[in-house]
Amino acid sequence: MATTATPKSAAPASYEAAMQEVDQLLSQLESGDMPLEQMLKGYQRGAELIKFCRERLEAVENQIKVLDQGTLKTWTPD
Repeated sequence: MATTATPKSAAPASYEAAMQEVDQLLSQLESGDMPLEQMLKGYQRGAELIKFCRERLEAVENQIKVLDQGTLKTWTPD
């Protein structure tokens, strides 16, 4: 049974925390046990979290570009 707590509105502490919250929201939304209004709030929160994650990834990518003298290199595992 899904929890009935309202979605959080604060910025997540980290990328990993945001991804964990997205996973939890997806589980709740997919269960179909939430009232329609709560589902909408969950969807909105998920959109905020995805935006946060994209911004964090772009920031890291930009830092890598700086470290690689402006050239984004293809990552290959060692």
